[in-house]
Amino acid sequence: MKFVAFDLETTGTKPSEDLIVEVGAVLFDGAEAVKGFGALVDPGVPIPPDASAVNGITDDMVRGKPKIADVLGDFADFCGDLPLVAHNAPFDYKFLLEDIKLHKSVAPGGVVLDTLPLARKVFPGLPNYKLWTLTRHFNFPSGTFHRAEEDSSYCGLLFAKIVETLEMRGEPHDETDLVKLMGNKDEMRFPVFQAESNQLDLF
Repeated sequence: MKFVAFDLETTGTKPSEDLIVEVGAVLFDGAEAVKGFGALVDPGVPIPPDASAVNGITDDMVRGKPKIADVLGDFADFCGDLPLVAHNAPFDYKFLLEDIKLHKSVAPGGVVLDTLPLARKVFPGLPNYKLWTLTRHFNFPSGTFHRAEEDSSYCGLLFAKIVETLEMRGEPHDETDLVKLMGNKDEMRFPVFQAESNQLDLF
């Protein structure tokens, strides 16, 4: 299965109030990371010290970087229509949804899958299901946590492990099956906005 694991770093935890400061993603083919995407984002406001303490991203690092409206298109191009995977996906999904709606931006076309409930279902009995705990449990190569592209890599390895385990058990593991296993009533998908043109058709 090809998919894109993604992660965000933000100024806080409230999608309606806080802002994205980094977008990271990694394209996977099975358990193999094929290529990465990473972009720091200038939120236009000071980053709170407690947020910087978690992700290490400072005002100096984002000064002069693109705004989120300029990053969303590149992120959508990177993802295409492949399934999207995140750990505690509703958090990242809601932040992106706010900006996609605000800017009527193009968006990734794939369904959003969440490794948090999937890991709980497929690997019951672990002490907790934080991403760093699962990374260490499965001995994934790891370094920095709480930076978007790195966390995307760990999430992608975890998702590949989940799919591989389901396959080995002979259990269903396509997109529809995974959405059901997550326990969601509805799929998480981004809205589609048609690109607007200010130019007259000359033909």
